[in-house]
Amino acid sequence: MADKQSPADEREANGSRNSPSDAVSAGRAGIMMPSDFSISLAAKGGTDNLLLNPGDERRQSMRGFEDAYVDIIDYIVRITHRIWEEKDIGYIYDTYRHNSRVYDDYGLQYGSEKIVADTVHTINAFPDIRLYADEIIWAGDDVSGFHTSHRTVISGRNTGFSRYGPPTGKKVLLWCIANCVSLENEIFNEWVIYDTASLIRQLGFDLRELARDFGNMMERGADSEAAGEGERLPGQVKPAYLLPSNAKGFDVEEFIRRSYHNIWNRRMLNEVMRAYHPALQFTGSTGRAFSGRGDYQSYILSILAMFPDLALTIDDIYWMGNDDEGYLAAVRWSIAGSHRGNGIYGQPTGRTIKMWGISQHRIVDGAIAAEWMLFNEFAVMQQIFRD
Repeated sequence: MADKQSPADEREANGSRNSPSDAVSAGRAGIMMPSDFSISLAAKGGTDNLLLNPGDERRQSMRGFEDAYVDIIDYIVRITHRIWEEKDIGYIYDTYRHNSRVYDDYGLQYGSEKIVADTVHTINAFPDIRLYADEIIWAGDDVSGFHTSHRTVISGRNTGFSRYGPPTGKKVLLWCIANCVSLENEIFNEWVIYDTASLIRQLGFDLRELARDFGNMMERGADSEAAGEGERLPGQVKPAYLLPSNAKGFDVEEFIRRSYHNIWNRRMLNEVMRAYHPALQFTGSTGRAFSGRGDYQSYILSILAMFPDLALTIDDIYWMGNDDEGYLAAVRWSIAGSHRGNGIYGQPTGRTIKMWGISQHRIVDGAIAAEWMLFNEFAVMQQIFRD
């Protein structure tokens, strides 16, 4: 009997050891990052081209994945299309681990059966649903797991009942980002966030009224939880000011962690001028879209004014690219703070809010040229407006 190949031997046999997309760097968590865009949605000519002609030759080692998939981008796009648009909902059993953990708008969902039930619910509410892949950022490998950040535009007409109310017949267009970790043809961790507030508005429902109703159905006890200081203020010590690394070359992770901390936790909004491109293009939750660094500073100020003790933590980060072509980075973050200031949510309530979100960045010449920031604003409103 022949000896079993190691994952490294298998990658070499598949011709991936010398592939131009071989990872050459690793983040703090040890995840390997692809050094170019040879395996990307853009390289495939977009979703339509991929679905029409996915190819039949492996582009990278995919130990344990179905033979039909040539790389991780192909896998993510085609399983999404098959489940949602071809309505092969049962394919979830083949592509999600039975004990998978999915964090969505309503917290932790455990197990593939819950994923199947939620998918049935959504497709029933929007039978003509379409999911258009806008970008997929990936990292990792078939040994430790593939990490993917899938930005999607969703469209559909509401002709069935949804958790928000009876059918309205209205057409909706919203976006979502799903960060997944997959291994051997199965997703076992997923963080998926939808622009739910925008969806509710497009359906014609009263956003604040629904937020109050849903908030009142939440488990009690959140307001009575002990809330300590955010890590941005360790006792009486000032928030740290992070300086650029002395290391040679551009370090994506160091750049993002430093910029996030100095801007959000140390309130140094002048850092926006150094970290962001003058022609920044921003797309955010609930229809927010603007250009330029000034508007971005104003947006951050509006959030800090409402939650003056806000503390932000980066929970996960990975990227692809190089200095010449630029980088695409995916950042999952979480925020805690108290509603103590005036703003779009009305008079301060003093209530503690917790939220998480996902941002994708396009980095060019060491500055962020485009940002997509998505958080569940409806969940924030539930925490504030409930009785």
